[in-house]
Amino acid sequence: MTWSIIAKDDLTGWIGIAVATRFFAVGARVPFIVAGHGGIATQALVNPYYGIDGVALLRDGRHPREIVQLLTSADPGRESRQLHILDHNGQIAAHTGRDCIDWCGHLEGRGFSIAGNMLAGPQVLNETANAFLTHGALPFAQRLIAAMKAGEAAGGDKRGKQSAALLIHGKEEWSELDLRVDDHADPLTELARLEGVSRRHWAVFRQFMPTRDNPAGITDRATIDADIAAALANQT
Repeated sequence: MTWSIIAKDDLTGWIGIAVATRFFAVGARVPFIVAGHGGIATQALVNPYYGIDGVALLRDGRHPREIVQLLTSADPGRESRQLHILDHNGQIAAHTGRDCIDWCGHLEGRGFSIAGNMLAGPQVLNETANAFLTHGALPFAQRLIAAMKAGEAAGGDKRGKQSAALLIHGKEEWSELDLRVDDHADPLTELARLEGVSRRHWAVFRQFMPTRDNPAGITDRATIDADIAAALANQT
């Protein structure tokens, strides 16, 4: 009842997942990313343990094909599930159970994987992919949203729309961006609005947060406030 894209940004090495559906709070259940290793989207009759256990397997260095086999073989409900995986090396694997509702399927390209079920047709995935490829000049978050909006314009979830989410991780365990639209008449448009809001403060502030290399981060409030003020001035 969902479609999603998992992609790696060539410029930064970040991994991102964008997802949309006619269901409540999709961001709470579908996207999982482990920094430096890859991402997993678990959907259809969602099994959250595909994400929970899958990221542990990604950390162990397992190939996505092996992860799919391990997850689905342990799940008697696998024919009602869909998942896809992209690791940090660009390796991809997917599973669409035979009981997933048409239209359902998977599409992959260099550095991205797209999967969906209960869609208006295969054009949803095709147009999502085409938009991702043609918007390579956009910043990563905006590129993922543009791809999803193209899929929605091609029919999206055939039941309608309700929620959307965008999750991006860089090298740290905490997310570079984690946006969720849980219940909205036009969730991808709202997601795009929130992404724009994030650039006003969060995109500047996140550079001051603690990292593994710099456990203190930057705590000087004058420096933080000055950089945020400068960023806001550049946006006007």
